[in-house]
Amino acid sequence: MKASVIIPTKNPGSIFTEVLAQVIAQETDWPFEIIVVDSGSTDGTLDFIRKHADIKLIEIPSAEFGHGRTRNLAISHAEGEFCALLTHDALPASPFWLARIVDAVEKSPDIAGAFGPHFAYPTHSPYVHRDLNLHFDGFRQFDSVLSRDTDPDRYARDEGWRQVLHYYSDNNSCLRRSVWEQIPYPDVDFAEDQIWAATVIEAGWKKAYAVDAPVYHSHEYRMFEQLQRAFDESLAFRRLFGYRVGGNLGHAFLTGAHLSYNDWRWGRSNAVPLGQIFRRMCNNYALAFGHSLGTRGDWLPESVRVLLSRDKKLFYSMRSIQNS
Repeated sequence: MKASVIIPTKNPGSIFTEVLAQVIAQETDWPFEIIVVDSGSTDGTLDFIRKHADIKLIEIPSAEFGHGRTRNLAISHAEGEFCALLTHDALPASPFWLARIVDAVEKSPDIAGAFGPHFAYPTHSPYVHRDLNLHFDGFRQFDSVLSRDTDPDRYARDEGWRQVLHYYSDNNSCLRRSVWEQIPYPDVDFAEDQIWAATVIEAGWKKAYAVDAPVYHSHEYRMFEQLQRAFDESLAFRRLFGYRVGGNLGHAFLTGAHLSYNDWRWGRSNAVPLGQIFRRMCNNYALAFGHSLGTRGDWLPESVRVLLSRDKKLFYSMRSIQNS
């Protein structure tokens, strides 16, 4: 078997019917399988999957889900030489997504994995479209295949360059199964993909950017959801990689003001409705303060940390890592 497509699910809603249909319709010159690992869906997803006899369905209790653990379980059941991973709301943007992302890994035997870009869903705001485009277009300035040996001196001294090297997203990725057998995903509930990428890069493997294998995947958060998401991200990156994503509260205020000023100007020049501009400005402050609080999360009372965490399971998982 050439490839396995792996999709974790839990109550994905109607978008999953589109995702699965697009995956089934992928055009390749070789056979592939689809594996869905579900952690307690109650929205009809299981009945929908069971209508497709060729799909491997693995069911686990909700309490047993973990971003790294669950993906390891699915890959252990995979027969493919390459394992392509999606989330249940990541919609391949073309019928050649799978062929192209596998090809990105197959170009060289020392490439451990590849990630592809994300497009915003058409219904999401112009800011979401802009931000995703800017983020993923940024990788075009580098070689499509990178490793620690691309620039050893820079790798040793430049934290930003190391962040580029370990950026990886399991919303749209593909790994070489033989590498996973040596280096499986860590059993964590946040950034399992980036920890894995950092580990394989440190071990001497290469990582590829599959620019021609995009998926539709985007989110729009309410203000407090944005703060929680930023808090979780900042706290995890501080603990896992030592990165300080946010400054002090004064710096956060200035960051929010700077982002909002730029977004106001951009929104007005691009005919963005005023309501969307104001929501964006509020979210800018939520993002900045969330990053600031997360960077200092270890000094906050536990009750405050739990309140600020969007993913409570993530918070306790990160606490366990810190104490281990």
